[in-house]
Amino acid sequence: MQPEDLNEIVRKRIASFGYAFQGWVYALRTQMNTWIHATITTAVTVVGIWVRLDVLEWAIIVLAIGAVWALEFMNTAVEAIIDLVSPEPHPLAKVGKDVAAASVLVMAGAAAIVGFLILGPPLIERLRPLLAALLN
Repeated sequence: MQPEDLNEIVRKRIASFGYAFQGWVYALRTQMNTWIHATITTAVTVVGIWVRLDVLEWAIIVLAIGAVWALEFMNTAVEAIIDLVSPEPHPLAKVGKDVAAASVLVMAGAAAIVGFLILGPPLIERLRPLLAALLN
């Protein structure tokens, strides 16, 4: 392999990350649900730091968050492709969009359950003194 070939490979890899970030920015600019995901991601991260999750708990939380984001991005891509190939309303275009959106909903629900299972107990423990003080 020639140095020029290696430079070209590195340049293409760097460019591919740029394209991925452009996709993320596009989703944030055009999809209201990405702002909901960003808000929840931030809140879960802050609470996780506050309750001092362990490494395994963080791994599970990160996988759940990543899965929701990945499906949201795939949903956005599916919607864009359907709009491109079927600019006029069509029953099958609706099915494609609805099913893609359902995949995000299912994963977001699963992620919420994971979040409650992992964050719930330590959060309740951290809030117990505050709740006791407010009730007395």
